[in-house]
Amino acid sequence: QVQLVESGGGLVQAGGSLRLSCAASGRTFSGNAMGWFRQAPGKEREFVATISWSGRSLFYADSVQGRFTISRDNAKNTEYLQMNSLKPEDTAIYYCAAAKGGIVTQGISDYVFWGRGTQVTVSS
Repeated sequence: QVQLVESGGGLVQAGGSLRLSCAASGRTFSGNAMGWFRQAPGKEREFVATISWSGRSLFYADSVQGRFTISRDNAKNTEYLQMNSLKPEDTAIYYCAAAKGGIVTQGISDYVFWGRGTQVTVSS
């Protein structure tokens, strides 16, 4: 029922910033916790950040803590990932996802709706 479309990826130099957006459609969007995952070539898809349906609870992977910020605007049915101080190791396809519940979770199996991803490449 929930459909997600990512945007905002691109090519940046190390130390730069990008802001990813995830546009959601579906009447149940406000009831879902949301998350961002990423997958680099040859690597498993890994958790990046999550936000509760209310926006009051946030949780980040250690690798992005202090550099990335997740947010959501339920009125606009949109989730964001602000990425600062980007590093080459941040290079990956970034996926937006919606969880089956409203509580923050880093468990990939808890997410039931996925976007098709947007490429982020950090050069150095």
